[in-house]
Amino acid sequence: MALVEHDTTDTEPESPAPTEAEGEARQRAIKGIEARRHFHVEAWIAAVATALLVLIWALSEYHDAGGWPTSGFSQSSGIHDVWNYWIVYPVIGIALMLGGRAWFVYGRKPPSESEIEREMERQRR
Repeated sequence: MALVEHDTTDTEPESPAPTEAEGEARQRAIKGIEARRHFHVEAWIAAVATALLVLIWALSEYHDAGGWPTSGFSQSSGIHDVWNYWIVYPVIGIALMLGGRAWFVYGRKPPSESEIEREMERQRR
């Protein structure tokens, strides 16, 4: 049985070193990916927290009103078959905060070169 030698020389050309602009673009891309991943975690946490809050609200209102809301909703507590609708306020607050965070992550565009130049000029003065 003969031994076969394999050529171990590198056949791929070496890639050139990244330029400074490419390095900065890479760092911005990495930060964008990390921000989106972080937002997804925040969205899941907000969804779970909202679901738990609604569950606690439903259980407490069911107990306070003595059953399901057959007579509707009101701002009063303790009325038989009427639920207090305070739950809408924290849910709206959570939705607004999550919407603001989504705009911050997905809606903002990176600064243009002209904006960067104007800011650098402003800081020099």
